[in-house]
Amino acid sequence: MIPFLHLGPLTIPTFGLMVATGLLVAAYILQADFNRRRGQLQNYRSSKSARDERAKDEGFLIIGIAGLAGLVGARLYHVLETPHELIANPSVLISRFGFAWFGGLLGGFVALVILAKRFRIPLLEFLDMCSPAAAVGYAIGRIGCLLSGDGDYGGPTTLPWGMSFPNGVVPTVERVHPTPLYEFFIWLVIGAILWRLGKRALTGAGPKGEVFCAYLILTGIARFLIEFIRINPRSFFGLSNAQTASLVSIVAGAVLLWGIRSRFPAHKEGGRITERAG
Repeated sequence: MIPFLHLGPLTIPTFGLMVATGLLVAAYILQADFNRRRGQLQNYRSSKSARDERAKDEGFLIIGIAGLAGLVGARLYHVLETPHELIANPSVLISRFGFAWFGGLLGGFVALVILAKRFRIPLLEFLDMCSPAAAVGYAIGRIGCLLSGDGDYGGPTTLPWGMSFPNGVVPTVERVHPTPLYEFFIWLVIGAILWRLGKRALTGAGPKGEVFCAYLILTGIARFLIEFIRINPRSFFGLSNAQTASLVSIVAGAVLLWGIRSRFPAHKEGGRITERAG
């Protein structure tokens, strides 16, 4: 593995490089979602000129802010999982390694709530727009974990695609499950599913918030299952902290989806979307 790239006097951590790449790709995806929803968003903006000016770079601005908030949240959550290490060595707060998926979700979510108000877009619709970008950005960031060999790999395996990380940040000479690679492919599939769900929402066939709920449920299920082959310590009922957080994500997504679908004021009638009487 290659934890660092050495370019003359420069030393570039591959994890940081892939996180930056993930944020950039996510920004392009979010901008594309803004563009395809522009007609719907017109109702939320004050004037056409102001709307068009903001539309040029709002996807990049949102991903930049939410991405940084997610990184801070991911780092804090990871550190607080082992508070005794933080007390013994406070400098772990600024380490380049060790980020928790659920902490990133919480940090990014808080930032997006604030940004939705700033851009005057209903929160659920705003979260729908950000969900495909978040999934793809996470997928690319996981390649950084693979390249750096930072300990996010799984247990030993005899499968032909097993990998060893002798030069990783957390080295191992055993052939283990390359779980960051698994997550890369799974989260790309999730991103594609969410993008297609967004297309459905554009026709009015689904309620606002449906894409975000799918994000919570699908990523929660994926991370819950991946944890069975990860080497993370177990805590609650034999589950890892990440699995517990994944269950929270799944339940929250399912409850929210049930709530918004029960209030969805449209149904199909003769192939067309019509309003319910009453």
